[in-house]
Amino acid sequence: MSNSSSLYITGPRRSFSFIVTQKKKNNLPKWTESSIKKTQTIKKIACGRRFHFLVWKKPNKLEFYQEDKEKRKYQLPKNETIKDIVSSCETYQILTESGKVWSLADDNRFKEVPLLDGDQSTFEKIRPVTFFEEKKLFVNSLVMGRASCYYLCNGGQLYASGSNEEGRLGIGQKGDKKPMPVYVQDKVIKIFAGISAPNFFFITSQPDCLYCCGNNMDGQLGIGSSRLKKSPTVVQNFKGSEILTVSSGFFYSILINKKGQTFGCGNGLYNGLGDHKTIFTLIPELKEKKVVQLETGFNRTLVLTDQNELYMWGFDGYDNFPTDQYYDKVPTKINLPGFFTKYLDSKDMIQIASGSKVSFLYLDFKNTLSEDLRILYESKKFCDCEIGTMGNQIPVHKSLVECRTKLTIDQIQKKLFGEKPINKEQTLSFLKWMYFDEISDFEKLEQIFNLLELSFPPSVDNTLEKDIAQLYQDNDSKDFKILVKIDGDDLDEEEEDDLDEDKEENYEEIPVHKFILLARSGLFRAMFDYVNEKDNTNKVQDYTNKSIESLEILIKYLYTNSIELTTEQDPKLIVDELSDAVEYYQLNDQCNFELELNKIKKQFDLD
Repeated sequence: MSNSSSLYITGPRRSFSFIVTQKKKNNLPKWTESSIKKTQTIKKIACGRRFHFLVWKKPNKLEFYQEDKEKRKYQLPKNETIKDIVSSCETYQILTESGKVWSLADDNRFKEVPLLDGDQSTFEKIRPVTFFEEKKLFVNSLVMGRASCYYLCNGGQLYASGSNEEGRLGIGQKGDKKPMPVYVQDKVIKIFAGISAPNFFFITSQPDCLYCCGNNMDGQLGIGSSRLKKSPTVVQNFKGSEILTVSSGFFYSILINKKGQTFGCGNGLYNGLGDHKTIFTLIPELKEKKVVQLETGFNRTLVLTDQNELYMWGFDGYDNFPTDQYYDKVPTKINLPGFFTKYLDSKDMIQIASGSKVSFLYLDFKNTLSEDLRILYESKKFCDCEIGTMGNQIPVHKSLVECRTKLTIDQIQKKLFGEKPINKEQTLSFLKWMYFDEISDFEKLEQIFNLLELSFPPSVDNTLEKDIAQLYQDNDSKDFKILVKIDGDDLDEEEEDDLDEDKEENYEEIPVHKFILLARSGLFRAMFDYVNEKDNTNKVQDYTNKSIESLEILIKYLYTNSIELTTEQDPKLIVDELSDAVEYYQLNDQCNFELELNKIKKQFDLD
């Protein structure tokens, strides 16, 4: 992949002329290439209301672009890894894997939780939001609406802060910059808002409900009326478990269910229906499409289908549409720039982002395997050996190190730390390459490769993905086993009676490398956290009641990032049993996993 720009923008030129390549005075009615280079490292873009946006690239680094001012760069502490970034108007908030929240906004007006609009924003530095640490709360996710922010914390606790105009916080009292609890009897599991939304939605587990609160003057809460709701209210015609995402503009809301169906409610100019609706109604133009991404601005919506088809609708007062229309009441298919058409069938997923005035289109080239291993490297959890000199050893995962170098730990230790040992800085540079293919110091890494008698630079064929895929075939080095209960349906009555859940012979075993489970599955990480190290167990039971056939497919996917079936395997069984794998096993690469399942569906006509 070349380093040419893959970031495109549409909207008023006067707002973002500082990043476009075409120097014309008119607006940008078509997708226009950005001058920002090397955008294949972009993980997410958050765009506010006025002339600026924040780009998340590396695990703890951000870049801020504002008019013609010099690009700002921010770096969180080295022990912090970014999990998500969100925006609303003049404010950005950052969530890290440690459950901490950070804010970026006007250095003078806004203190710990900057939420209200300001005439100017200096964006001098990222400031930690200390409230949650002081309360010993772990923030799992956050969303922002219009001058408001919502935080989902451990235990399903929900907090909100900012303006409570029209009851948009659901706290039943005046708003505050300090987060305040939203009192809900049930455990909250997901939260939703929109960059310009004066309301928000959330899902509870028991009962299985979708709740809403806030501005409802156009019926955008989908509750069958236009009455304002200052406290959480149930949206009656949807179960929470059915919903993929919800997002709101100022006058409308859009809901996507897990089947990819798109529903709208609110003002008919913006809800995709062309008619005023106070309940969520299926949008006819998208009835046959499966939508996987949703973005709303102040008064327009973008959706992307599983076939990478882009649709847009709403009012175009800011010349956001890459068409000749001033507005479209119903979804209109938008042609993608030629650059993107090369990737329509690839695993590199097209991404969309939207601010109040502009929309972005970019390619997400992230390597989820690499990111998973980066997190494993930074956590240093469950390492099983060390390399380095006495008093300066660094813990590592043996299987990964030996897989990448084709050398044993003893050989590496002798070559690198024998007569003339390398220093800790060189060791860390070497580990970054081993875990996630990062070459932070070309010269240092070349010296280490020479000591190990490896060719440098690493050849194209010697990639992390290929090494891990080859490791799947190495059964001798697998150090862990997943136990899968034998299906009683396959046994006769006498054999089934003999089954004893406590007997290990009643389980089949799937061999695996422990570090793969740790790196790629949040569920297994949590399970290992509770395992007493004194037990020194090298086995764990899977409780999903999935077939061993499906679990073997899943484990292979963790190594190879692909799903391939043999002629003996039942494709319908695999698709049915793995449809909830992303959520249950807490996999990071939802897009790629679902893309692989969709290929199987298409291949065997299972839709």
